[in-house]
Amino acid sequence: MSDSGQVDYLVIGGGPAGLQAGYFLQKSGRDYLIVDESDTPGAFFTRFPRHRTLISSNKVHTGWSDPELRLRVDWNSLLSDEGPLFTAYSPRYFPPADDMVRYLVDFARAHELRIRLNTRITRISRPDGGLFVATDENGNVVRARRVIVATGVSRPYVPPIEGAAEAEHYDQVSVDPAEFTDKRVLIIGRGNSAFETADHLIETAAVIHVAGPGSLKLAWRTHFVGHLRAVNNNFLDTYQLKSQNAVLDGDILRIARKPDGTYVVSVKFSRVAEVVKDIPYDRVILATGFRFDASIFDDDCRPDLVIKDRFPQLTDAWESVNVPDLYFAGTITQSLDFKKSTSGFIHGFRYGVKALHRILERRYHDRDWPHTVLPAAAGPVTDAVIERVNRTSALWQLFGFLGDALLVGTDGTVRHCEEVPVAHLHHAAARGEFGEPASYFTVTLEYGADHDQVDPFDITVSRTPQQDTSGLDARYLHPVVRQFLPDGTGKPVAEHHITENLENEWDNPDVHVGPLRSFLASRLPAGDDLPAGEDIAAPRA
Repeated sequence: MSDSGQVDYLVIGGGPAGLQAGYFLQKSGRDYLIVDESDTPGAFFTRFPRHRTLISSNKVHTGWSDPELRLRVDWNSLLSDEGPLFTAYSPRYFPPADDMVRYLVDFARAHELRIRLNTRITRISRPDGGLFVATDENGNVVRARRVIVATGVSRPYVPPIEGAAEAEHYDQVSVDPAEFTDKRVLIIGRGNSAFETADHLIETAAVIHVAGPGSLKLAWRTHFVGHLRAVNNNFLDTYQLKSQNAVLDGDILRIARKPDGTYVVSVKFSRVAEVVKDIPYDRVILATGFRFDASIFDDDCRPDLVIKDRFPQLTDAWESVNVPDLYFAGTITQSLDFKKSTSGFIHGFRYGVKALHRILERRYHDRDWPHTVLPAAAGPVTDAVIERVNRTSALWQLFGFLGDALLVGTDGTVRHCEEVPVAHLHHAAARGEFGEPASYFTVTLEYGADHDQVDPFDITVSRTPQQDTSGLDARYLHPVVRQFLPDGTGKPVAEHHITENLENEWDNPDVHVGPLRSFLASRLPAGDDLPAGEDIAAPRA
């Protein structure tokens, strides 16, 4: 056993989240080390998705020259001032997974990130609540003041179904369609991995059934990209157009494997008077997802888990609720916006990691959240808000989760802090971590209430007329400005919705700008005394 010394920050995991954390730590001159069990950064993408095509958008041709706007439709690039960007690695809208591996290797190399490969951490302890002690499989030890876990969800989830252990698993089953020729196949799961597998077998399998609890949810309706994406729903056509395949609306009660290797699966159909039917299959595949593996943690620093033990339970600062100085990054942070926003995906968590870094800088290194200073009057604040909502990628991607903060001081100024987690802002403002504002506003991009209950392709559903400047009935993504008092309750005292726009351009003087300015004039100390554009911003602090 050898002692590899001590660092301020140990980042466990060399995938997108770990590299993104390393980039910000390196840029701020912090003492850190990234460790990964594989021989290359981004090794997850050498295996997943199993059918080797990403479903994260890679829109190369946008018509925009603004790099911030381009990131709205570039879901694979990590954040950096210098690049590289993933869009240079593939022209495909849904690119090959191997291109992601090449990109992440080049990103780590370009920024000279301090990463130690072939290092599998097998144990993390924290004797007497002091330094974290991380031990690898060869007995080598690294000590750290703080740990950022970015390992993703690596443990396959086996549902509590009798006989589930007899089924094949998504991460191991063959991806050769020829092996399923003329077979009857059951795929358990209702996510993209299940339907990706089903689509892959349509040409060879005789019958494919997909089953899972609850109703099937489509991403184009819910606006949650983890629900079934259109690129994977070709299977639904084969079901509804009667081509032997089906989505089973019921619960799997048991899976029995016969001596010849085939299966009999008992299904209770929820919409047919609770009928139970035994159905024969040649192959049964579990595509039921993955969860965070907390087995490496000793009892003295094992994080609590949440959502059926799928993810670590976190504070609004991405810190373990029960282990101080233990932070998380990447897809394992999605418990904070589970099935609501995009923390489970690169285009979301890259901004989460950036915000986490700013929190760490403030907590441990006495660095203020970057901000600009504005006069506390409607004109300049309106200009700043309109400029931001028409450019921002962070608020666009982590909708409803990240927001810009407008902190109204008693000195006649407003401090504009970009990309603050909204839940964190409420608590931090109450604790005085953002000074002592008299009040503050949040600027977010959000879908309207009950947006997932509306079929966006149903033209009989009324939508907010362009002449209506309230925006309150908007279903599509639109800016929302709310005012709060720093009391920690997170309950707004005033709220303004900017009317939605087909091309997401909120700059119409009468429909967008004027109503916002009137709202702010009624809520800011100086009212509307200063004309728009005058003394808009002091230098960034």
